[in-house]
Amino acid sequence: MKARFKYRFYPTTEQKQSLAQLFGCVRVVWKDSLALCKQSEKKPSSAHLQKIVITQAKKTEERAWLGEVSNIPLQQSVADLETAFKNFFDFCKGKRKGRKVGYPKFKKRTNSQSARFRIGGFSLKNSGVYLAKIGIVKPIWSRTLPSEPSSVTVIKDCANRYFLSFVVEVQPIPSEAKNPSIGIDLGIKTFAVMSDGEKAQSPKYKKLNKKIRQLQRKGARQPKDSKRRNVTRIKNAKLHNRIADTRKDFLHKLSTKVVNENQVIVLEDLNVSGMVKNRKLSRAISQQGWREFRTLCEAKSQKFGREFQVISRWEPTSQVCADCGFKWGKIDLSVRSVLCVSCGTLADRDQNASRNIEKVGMGNRHDLKRAQRDCQTTLAEQNPMKRQESPLF
Repeated sequence: MKARFKYRFYPTTEQKQSLAQLFGCVRVVWKDSLALCKQSEKKPSSAHLQKIVITQAKKTEERAWLGEVSNIPLQQSVADLETAFKNFFDFCKGKRKGRKVGYPKFKKRTNSQSARFRIGGFSLKNSGVYLAKIGIVKPIWSRTLPSEPSSVTVIKDCANRYFLSFVVEVQPIPSEAKNPSIGIDLGIKTFAVMSDGEKAQSPKYKKLNKKIRQLQRKGARQPKDSKRRNVTRIKNAKLHNRIADTRKDFLHKLSTKVVNENQVIVLEDLNVSGMVKNRKLSRAISQQGWREFRTLCEAKSQKFGREFQVISRWEPTSQVCADCGFKWGKIDLSVRSVLCVSCGTLADRDQNASRNIEKVGMGNRHDLKRAQRDCQTTLAEQNPMKRQESPLF
């Protein structure tokens, strides 16, 4: 299986200028290719686009500076546009499931910039990485690469931070787990409630959100394309990065702990795109990172030889008692604990849901239905006059 290893590096002043030129060339090639696709009745092939926007463009005076950078990231930019169109067409035909994939857009200079080098455009030298026509950059090696990388992507985010992202081949590492299975119910106030009773609280972003809103109002009052507005934009991007880094650190630690300790991990499929339409909870839901947590658990389960399951979103996990299987129906979100009228068990709402998620994932839903029918049969026997009216006799 393939995995990404990301490292930060600090380029010199000359390397910053070379990287800025590279990002600009990659962005121009993307824009020229996309403009040709929009003008053509039929989408040109990737090879034809490379011939026009790279090979022939270098011979003109307007695009002669494309020859000052490596040719590999320019070709990869056209290939990435081809992938973007394929994903868009597959989504329109119904072949690609998941979130909506829109038509490719033109890249902006103020957004995150990236350039990808394949084999031949980069090499590992001692403690540094050689990039074609850039030089040797020295990343901070927080961990060693498990194998030789097949490609490396140079990234500059909106806060002017530089990263190297390697694609390497990783072998699965099977290991024994302490617990056979676990069900996880995801929420807002408490990020995750486990079926074994453990709870995980997500970090708080209230203070950072307040600062972000202040900077956004400040930037809206400043003239467009001014230096002060650009400074405000970078400050705002740094605050967003703090939130993203804090969330990513929390999700990585939690997902690693869950996968290491359990053999089967069961989650519930959540309709996040529909839940975000709630204006009162949209910001809180977006900052939780439920989908990212699911992706991390699935990838790490594959790496460590675990079984990962996702149950249907239509399973009534919050409407059924996890002890006796009695169904009490929908309850308001403000109700956090439920007293079952059938068995008299007082259970926490999220804890009860996580136990039901584990049972459904392990294939024990038929036991709950059996218990629910037995409960109705007992009530029918207590009243002999209604025995023949019961559908079970």
